[in-house]
Amino acid sequence: MSERSVSRAKQEKRWYTVLAPEQFDRTELGETPADEPEKVYDRTIETTLGELNNNASENNTKLTFKITDVGSDAAYTEFMEHSLTRDYLRSLVRRGASKIEAYVTVLTTDDYRVQIQPVAFTTKKADASQEKAIRNQMVQMIEAAAEERTFEELIDSVVEGRLSSAIYGEAKTIYPLRRVEIQKATLEARPEEVAEEEATSVDVDDEDVTADD
Repeated sequence: MSERSVSRAKQEKRWYTVLAPEQFDRTELGETPADEPEKVYDRTIETTLGELNNNASENNTKLTFKITDVGSDAAYTEFMEHSLTRDYLRSLVRRGASKIEAYVTVLTTDDYRVQIQPVAFTTKKADASQEKAIRNQMVQMIEAAAEERTFEELIDSVVEGRLSSAIYGEAKTIYPLRRVEIQKATLEARPEEVAEEEATSVDVDDEDVTADD
């Protein structure tokens, strides 16, 4: 390709302002270039909660968004993942104490499937039965939270720390806790994907019944 052709290709690229979802106040996440709008779709943008809120103390929380819609000069995103940095999680670990993790997959009231990974840190070493009880408490509270919240409401409760605070309040009665965090929350499937999976599952089940007959 000649220098002139390369120069022309660069000139034809347009910069799109990437915006956070409405629940994050359409905050600007940066810019992304493309010579065709279609090429902007599905690009992911990672930022921190601190950058969104202009608060450096929240930089240990990472947020990932994916571009799902493109306008004339703007790209709109949806939430994909919330996670805590490894350095921050490492800083919470203490020798002679317990770290209790769980993996919970839930369905919100508006049929989004989300995986949530809570983690609890005790003040001292808990025994196996206490760790199991704390893990069960975390799972039950996350399942209950999803049963009464939309996707947006559930993510808000994770990002703002309300869900982890609620779990801490209940689980500390089982064994003294130093901290509870949601170390990761990931969008696994949107409503249409969940519905498609359910429809496919029903079709398979029907075929099995027919075959057994």
